[in-house]
This record gives sequence, structure tokens and C-alpha cells, in this order.
Amino acid sequence: MAISAGDVAKLREMSGAGMMDAKRALEEAGGDMEKAIDALRVAGAAKAAKKSDRVTAEGKVFAYTHGDKLAVLVEVMCETDFVARNEKFVAFGQDLAMHIAASAPQYVSRDQVPADVIDREKAVYREQLSQEGKPAEMIEKILDGKLNKFFADICLLEQQFIKDDEKTIQALLTENITAIGENLRIGRMVRMQLGA
Repeated sequence: MAISAGDVAKLREMSGAGMMDAKRALEEAGGDMEKAIDALRVAGAAKAAKKSDRVTAEGKVFAYTHGDKLAVLVEVMCETDFVARNEKFVAFGQDLAMHIAASAPQYVSRDQVPADVIDREKAVYREQLSQEGKPAEMIEKILDGKLNKFFADICLLEQQFIKDDEKTIQALLTENITAIGENLRIGRMVRMQLGA
């Protein structure tokens, strides 16, 4: 099947993939755009995983303010100063700062949540479930689901992206690692709101 340049361009626009990657994905998917996107997403996740060990010593601090009452600073790291000036990298950092302003995460990832905070949540959930009369063996399974929801509320990487609730911030990060071609990492973040 011949793949048209228009189809390749459309897939590139939709996915952010390179020209050859887009063409290859379309050929493998027999011209099916949805299958090609899925193939690119799988390949992108694999590429991002390979890059995850590379050192991120460059980057930028992005700022977002909303009036005079809310401000966010977020550190986004990359491998080279060249990428720190890249248009996609800058757009990603700005989107991230705006997302943090809107969604107010408390931690970047679940491994940063202190054990005592997790233990306190578990205790509250256990008490709620036992008062509802749930059997002990069910409580532990339900507890996992409740904790995952808790992490999705307070951890940046697990939150739904405010501009596209079909993806998490982790998925957005992986997409940008693939599109930019370097390892990226979200460092520190600060969200200040007047009176909060």
C-alpha cells in the first residue's frame, strides 16, 4: 500500500513523531491512522524508558502567575542547554506551570509522599470501609483503589492534564521525551496562593 505524503504529515501533526517514524508506523499499520498512532505511542514509551537513565543537568525554571494572588515555579530538567531553548520544551514547561496552578499537586510523584501521610490515609479509609460493613478481605482490595485515587489527586505525574484529560502528566512527559529526543525530568515545584 502506498502511503501519501499528506497522511504522513497528518500523523506527524497528530503525534509529534519524526517523518520516517510516522511513515514506518503507517506502513506497518496498513495505512490505518489509529493503529499507527498506537504503534508510535508504544515505540515512544520504549524510547522514553531507554532515555530515563541519562543525566538531566540542564533545563529551566518556568513561572506562571494568575493575577496578583497565585504564582507557580516549576523546574524542568533536560540533557542539554540547546533543548532548554527548544520551542517544544518551553511549551511543555509553560503548560506544566499552568497545570500546577490549576490542579495544585502537593508532590511530583508518589515516591515523594511521606509514609506517615500514606499511613494516615489508609487508617481513615480502613475505618470508613469497616463502618460500611465491608469484609476484611475486601477492605484491602478497595484500599488499593482508594490510595491510587488519592495519589492521582495529590501527585503531579498522576494527575489528568488540564488541557487534555485523556492523558496524565506522566503521559505528557513521555510524549515530550519522545518528541524532543532527550530525557526530561520534572524537578522541584512551588505553588503559592495568597491566603492559602
